[in-house]
Amino acid sequence: MKKIALGLISAVLLTVSGLAAAAEQYIAGKDYIVVSKPGKVDIPGKIEVREFFWYGCPHCYKLEPYMQNWLRQLPKDINFVRTPAAMNPIWEQNARGYFVSEALGIRQKAHIPLFDAVNKQGQQLFDQKSLAQFYARYGANQTKFNSLYNSFAITGKVNQANNLAKYYQLTGVPAVVINGKYIVQGEDQRVVDIMNYLIQKERAGLKKAS
Repeated sequence: MKKIALGLISAVLLTVSGLAAAAEQYIAGKDYIVVSKPGKVDIPGKIEVREFFWYGCPHCYKLEPYMQNWLRQLPKDINFVRTPAAMNPIWEQNARGYFVSEALGIRQKAHIPLFDAVNKQGQQLFDQKSLAQFYARYGANQTKFNSLYNSFAITGKVNQANNLAKYYQLTGVPAVVINGKYIVQGEDQRVVDIMNYLIQKERAGLKKAS
């Protein structure tokens, strides 16, 4: 009987602790930043999660596995957007490469390998020539890549990314913006936990408004 009772008590305690963790409250100004004037989202009616990153950022690299795990169970009401930061000339080169890879339809298969190449293998992939050679391994035609790299369309996307970073007053990456209203920074599971908390907060707000 004692063993059964102890087992029941342990199960109850685990359930209570799990519920407490799920209901954890995060504090504005401490755990996340509240945007003074919410930014516009790409798809109205969906909760936008926008991640600003740079391939050469070790903190972004550490965060990436947690974001990948989260993305595997992406809810239908979420619009996830990756935004390569272009806040200085070096970052801009990677942002251009990212948008060209997107235009060529190879972004998804080249994304993690590029992170690995820079952060794990120490490759200096921060200019047009090295990026053209890298993306060629994943199907990019180098002539096409180079013709797009400084094109009007890609420059427009880079400028948009830069303007968004300025709007949210970002000083570094990684930074995740939830629905244009909140900014979460960090490099581990805690970022995802706070993201989920803020997403629930937005869902609750949408239900009240409907």
